[in-house]
Amino acid sequence: MPEVSGEFVSRMEDVLEVYAQPYNPKCPTVCVDEKPVQLIRETRTPIPAQPAQAEQAGQLERYDYEYHREGTANLFGIFEPHLGQREIRVTAQRTKADFAHILKHLVDVRYPDADRITLVCDNLNTHHAGGLYDVFEPAEARRIARKIDFHYTPKHASWLNMIEIEFSVLQRQCLDRRISNVKRLTAVTASWTAQRNQDADTVHWHFGCVEARHKLAHLYPFNLP
Repeated sequence: MPEVSGEFVSRMEDVLEVYAQPYNPKCPTVCVDEKPVQLIRETRTPIPAQPAQAEQAGQLERYDYEYHREGTANLFGIFEPHLGQREIRVTAQRTKADFAHILKHLVDVRYPDADRITLVCDNLNTHHAGGLYDVFEPAEARRIARKIDFHYTPKHASWLNMIEIEFSVLQRQCLDRRISNVKRLTAVTASWTAQRNQDADTVHWHFGCVEARHKLAHLYPFNLP
């Protein structure tokens, strides 16, 4: 249970108000977060799936219970809920420098024509504009920082970031298998992303400040009647 405090509900309501804003191509709302992925290599070749034939039932693909760990990779998820568009970028790690390059990618590649980008993320110590100054020269760091409005979810409230819903779908539909290397991980996540973007799959968010003040009244320091 999150700690009850004015800071918690203030951040929660700030994010909920962001989600309630209408679509504005000059100020897109974007949700960003990271997800670690364990890379696993098979020690034996899996037995392929077999289709049903005549009176014989089909057979699902079978894996040996043994496997070999190949380290980890990191996924940066970028999700624009209004348009149902997302991007998954695979990195070796999730450092302050990696996040700084994600911010530059948002400003220069994904939304070069935007006046501002409304960014929803958690309050991890790497999720701040300060990291830009550790990676880029000051004028460049400031140029990127000036185009981004940060909105942070409260601690222990990752459910408020819509990219977490996307990660859940990604886990069920794409990562529920053994993936041994970054090249393969990049390929399968790119295929999954392309299909969901083509279908414009999105999150239909119906939880706002009014609902929060009633359904989550126990989180508010001032008890509502």
